[in-house]
Amino acid sequence: MKNLPIMGLLKADARRTQTRWIPRMMQEPQITFRNIKPVGDVETKIREHVDRLRDLTRRLQGCRVVVAIPHRHHRDGNSYEVRIELDVPGMRISVTSDSGRHGDHRDLDVAIHGAFDEARRQLEDYIRIRRGAVKAREPQPHARVFRLLPEKGYGFLKTPDGRELYFHGNAVANGEFLNLEVGSEVSFTETLGVDGPQATTVHKVGRHSRL
Repeated sequence: MKNLPIMGLLKADARRTQTRWIPRMMQEPQITFRNIKPVGDVETKIREHVDRLRDLTRRLQGCRVVVAIPHRHHRDGNSYEVRIELDVPGMRISVTSDSGRHGDHRDLDVAIHGAFDEARRQLEDYIRIRRGAVKAREPQPHARVFRLLPEKGYGFLKTPDGRELYFHGNAVANGEFLNLEVGSEVSFTETLGVDGPQATTVHKVGRHSRL
């Protein structure tokens, strides 16, 4: 794994006489509802989830949550999708609780809880790396794109040992999801998602294959 960028971690005064990291206060979380009107205390529950993430680290700088009913589900009944973005120094953590893949998110509370569970896991991984509990220089595993469903925003990787791993388009770095093709080589981080292992922090690699 490449070292995480340290841009934004350090601030130097104008005279460069002192260098130290200064925590930045987290902005108010942005909560958006699309194709759905907020019901009951759903927004309060989301803010409580955000507060629990904020309790993990002072490095959390921003959080955006989108709760949506994708257009493709309007005729078949409501099935919810929850997207979360967390801003931390050097990177952005993106998580999607995708009902199109699992079909078990007709309960909004379940969809929200699942998305925040995954966000918490990825944030904890980030914290462990920063604290040195994970070797940041350890190379990431590589795989190839096995199947793509661009209209649904996700795909699958096949690892050298023959396993298939789900990944969401938001997990692909630098907005490269639409530039992926079947057979593209990528590096990735494997995490345990709501429904089992999945690939996160997916990076498209160069043409020179090492698989």
